[in-house]
Amino acid sequence: MSQELTRMLDTLTKDIAGAKVTLKRARRMRIDVDADALPALLELLQGRGSYVHLSAISCVDWIDDNQFELVYHVWSYESNSLVSAHTRIPRDPGVYLSIYDLYKPAAFFERDIHEMFGLYFEGSPSMEKFILTEWEGPPPMRKDFDAEAWVRDTFTERDYNPEWLKELTDAGGGIAIRPQDIRK
Repeated sequence: MSQELTRMLDTLTKDIAGAKVTLKRARRMRIDVDADALPALLELLQGRGSYVHLSAISCVDWIDDNQFELVYHVWSYESNSLVSAHTRIPRDPGVYLSIYDLYKPAAFFERDIHEMFGLYFEGSPSMEKFILTEWEGPPPMRKDFDAEAWVRDTFTERDYNPEWLKELTDAGGGIAIRPQDIRK
């Protein structure tokens, strides 16, 4: 099964320059492609490979490389296999093409990635916030987002010492060293 699947995907991707097919497990494949080739790859996977179900789109922030990696997970009910198509794009400007026209569920995943990483997907039906509706800070999933600094700059510090915490601390439990004292 896995050799047959590998051959099928090698044949399918032969005209996509730089496409690299890797067998991860018996029914799981990875395909790495350049960003400009990804839409064509996904169209081939959907049309000729029967990968009709978009399971997810995930994003990885490779801050040292100044890139985002987008991973498109597509499933074939005919071959009972999953292909993860990987591509990288520059963090700046952080813009990529929507695949909403190929896979309607992409709208949800693209919107989530936009909200959490700040990437903008051209052609997506909505880039509005839906989870962090009250959030005014930078995209929180970027590796350069300093959550502790943002909290320190956004909120005033107040002592929180309810009775139950005093009892816990007096008994030898609780926080012995404050986080800011550890980091100095």
